[in-house]
Amino acid sequence: MAALPQYDWIFALGMIFAFLDAWNIGANDVANSFATSVSSRSLTMRQAMMIATVMEFTGAVTVGARVSDTIRTKIVGVDAFVDQPAVLALGMLCALIGSSTWITIATSLGLPVSTTHCITGGVIGFGVATVGASGVSWSWNDKGVAQIVSSWVIAPGIAGVFAAIIFLITKYGVLKRSNPLKWGFIMVPAYFGIASGILTMLIVWKGAASLNLDHWGAAQIAGTIFGVAGGVVLMVCLFFLPWLHRKLAMDDWTMRWYHLFLGPMLLKRGPVPDPPEGFNVQIVQDYYAGHATREDLEAMRLNEDTIANMEHFKATKEAQINGAETNAHGVTKEAHITDGKALGDVEKADAGPWYLPKNLPKAIWKAFMHGVDKDIIAEQSRGGSRLAGNILDMHARAAHFDNKAEHLYSFLQVLTAATSSFAHGANDVSNAIGPLSTIYLVWNSGHISKKSPVPIWVLCYGGAGIVIGLWTYGYNIMRNLGNRLTLQSPTRGFSMELGSAVTVVMATRLALPVSTTQCIVGATMGVALCNGDYKALNWRMVAWCYSGWLLTLPIAGLISGCLMGIIINAPQWSGAPAGTV
Repeated sequence: MAALPQYDWIFALGMIFAFLDAWNIGANDVANSFATSVSSRSLTMRQAMMIATVMEFTGAVTVGARVSDTIRTKIVGVDAFVDQPAVLALGMLCALIGSSTWITIATSLGLPVSTTHCITGGVIGFGVATVGASGVSWSWNDKGVAQIVSSWVIAPGIAGVFAAIIFLITKYGVLKRSNPLKWGFIMVPAYFGIASGILTMLIVWKGAASLNLDHWGAAQIAGTIFGVAGGVVLMVCLFFLPWLHRKLAMDDWTMRWYHLFLGPMLLKRGPVPDPPEGFNVQIVQDYYAGHATREDLEAMRLNEDTIANMEHFKATKEAQINGAETNAHGVTKEAHITDGKALGDVEKADAGPWYLPKNLPKAIWKAFMHGVDKDIIAEQSRGGSRLAGNILDMHARAAHFDNKAEHLYSFLQVLTAATSSFAHGANDVSNAIGPLSTIYLVWNSGHISKKSPVPIWVLCYGGAGIVIGLWTYGYNIMRNLGNRLTLQSPTRGFSMELGSAVTVVMATRLALPVSTTQCIVGATMGVALCNGDYKALNWRMVAWCYSGWLLTLPIAGLISGCLMGIIINAPQWSGAPAGTV
């Protein structure tokens, strides 16, 4: 039985708003991380969702913080609430309400924000309302608000530099060589080793704090990092390179993913058979499909008016075929007319409203899969938005590289996206469940401590919220980033994600304040500027991202602080005087 049953309402509301916060972490933070992978075509939307589901949930539940700081940001001292633990629980509830309210608004606007800074702003708000401004840590030395403000410059700047270095090495070491595929085969195993080593550091130092590896010496840490990196390089050379050589260098159209396990035996495979007559052979997809070069635009003599007319024609055409059906083979069928009504409308009317028991499972499934079925690349390419600007012109300023060389890096991008997602789930789930675990501790035990245990069900609860948020609404952030910031491709996306991961690793060891959201945006800026044309980066979208970071802390803090101040200072009703009722 709970020690403070009179505060059941705080625990109940904490459950609701913690889930909303976790939902928004998935819809905003995780979607931001996977925007590059989907935009570069390294992953389809459905593949990104499945990888994120497994990695985020596994990271949150298996190595998520079993014990978290009662006030995770350490901006407000917990000692002030020892005699009144219920006030701390109420403050955490207000922090969750402030954080979840602002991030819900930001997500609906397509504004990428730092979920860490959201909950931090909420804690600052209730801290000012209770212990006053003097009780909040504002200085750099105390890891206070000054560090958070500085992260708006530090995180994007460092990530941009690292990502630019990685991309320039790839650009001049592989992509601009006379035989980029050959040099790609040489560089990819090394990149796999470097990436896996760095991502091992990411998991050990940032994502797996609950493994209690702080007592490890330098030899143990180095042995683990180099052991993992060496093992990955060996596996890539034995199994992956023979498969890639057969598929890309020999154009073997018969290669399937399961042939990967044959490894060295693929080198003894016979010559590539001729494809059947009429069989369309496509070894790799076109990673630059739909993205014109400068030469293409000049040859076609497209100006902004022509582009606008094309967009209008496209919209008109879509409106004309609205209501048409698409069969399983992707062939659009004309809508049949029955008594002046489209066949689809007639069938919909016969089926009845969505809330009927027979229609409810289908309606729920359709709602859940709504975001997954979105064509993110098509959504990003759609004009008419002030933020998007002239996407065709921006993309035309970025060079196009060999498709087969790009294909090599798509596998690296999957590796960086998956591992970063695992570390993100382990670390950032605390933004939602950290305050909830504190509320639960106070409600269940009636006291507080500087460390609050996190029950496994709370980790599962937060992990589920993240996954559901990504599946149902992650598309909204994804379509606002990616190709709307700059042209994406596997080599660029890999450089961005690895540059972001390097920054997070370095910042974790140096105790510098960074956000994964800010790191990936900064890395995108760094790679975009490597095109040698500042117009290859959408500066409007960069300003949009910065506005979200600047607004997050004060707005979340104001909502939390005002709510907390109203509650603790509100007059209390003690009942009507006798004889007046």
